[in-house]
Amino acid sequence: MSTAPRPRRGRLPLRLRRHPVPWEHQRPTWREARPAVIAGALARALARPSGNWYVLGASTDVRPARPLSGTVAGTEVVVWRDARGRLVGGPGVCPHLGAPLADSPVRCGTLVCHWHGLALDGTPFAGWEPLPVHDDGVLVWVRLDAAGREAPAPAPPVPARPPAATALVSVWRGTGVCEPEDVVANRLDPWHGAWFHPYSFVDLAVVEAPGETAQAAGDRFVVDVSFRLARRLVVPVRAEFTAPGPRTVVMRITEGEGSGSVVESHATPLGPGTDGRPRTAVVEAVLATSDRPGFAVARRLAPVLRPVVSAAAGRLWRDDLAYAERRGHLRARGRFPG
Repeated sequence: MSTAPRPRRGRLPLRLRRHPVPWEHQRPTWREARPAVIAGALARALARPSGNWYVLGASTDVRPARPLSGTVAGTEVVVWRDARGRLVGGPGVCPHLGAPLADSPVRCGTLVCHWHGLALDGTPFAGWEPLPVHDDGVLVWVRLDAAGREAPAPAPPVPARPPAATALVSVWRGTGVCEPEDVVANRLDPWHGAWFHPYSFVDLAVVEAPGETAQAAGDRFVVDVSFRLARRLVVPVRAEFTAPGPRTVVMRITEGEGSGSVVESHATPLGPGTDGRPRTAVVEAVLATSDRPGFAVARRLAPVLRPVVSAAAGRLWRDDLAYAERRGHLRARGRFPG
């Protein structure tokens, strides 16, 4: 249990660290980061239902004239908006001669195969059958019952969020050579933050962690941490990490600047690559919010700020995907501790 001061929201969100601790002199966290605690939290997350729903990408990636496509658990899928603007989708292989529908244009809400002109409006036609899809306003989901092998749910388990209309929203996507569980395990190890990402996090202390037999209601990690803006200038917050499903981890700021903001990390299995090794896509949605008057200005600058937020997420995930890939490599050989 940490004795670090809890973050307080003041007139200014910034704090000046008077005596910055060098990276190599910060408090080691390896004794607290017990493999059994992380493994227990991961096992409980993997046991939670998903309803067979998988995140495909960002809602903004579904454009009027082009579909959004991808491979999920080895299945090619494609989604687009019909003439009424509704999200529709299904297999990404044309039933005629196997053309990739990902490369086909959308005309007046109809996806037109660019090989022979077969037109799909999202309803069953010529052997093509739609799949359940969902647009939650930030992310696009597809339901694959054959891949998930669970009881299907009518809608995906979308985490509680601040309203997208009042938040600064950014979505980042990357791919790693690992399984979804390796990505989730990375996020359920908050102790690595200040050691592995010193360019972003300092003064990190895990103040609450679930026990090895914790029930779902208390299954969370609570962290006091400061986001680094410069060597001595930081923004302290308290955040909690929860795993509401087998492929999702949510970080929510509960105290300090930006209280209520969330970062959703979704892991979507893609299937094996040409080398036979598994691939997983990470789709991370950031929904930043604040009740400070100046935040309205930030939202108006969203087109400029989104690339900055996305670049920051990409830098973190460059390291975290290496972490997840290393875990997957060791696990596949039966050498991963815990």
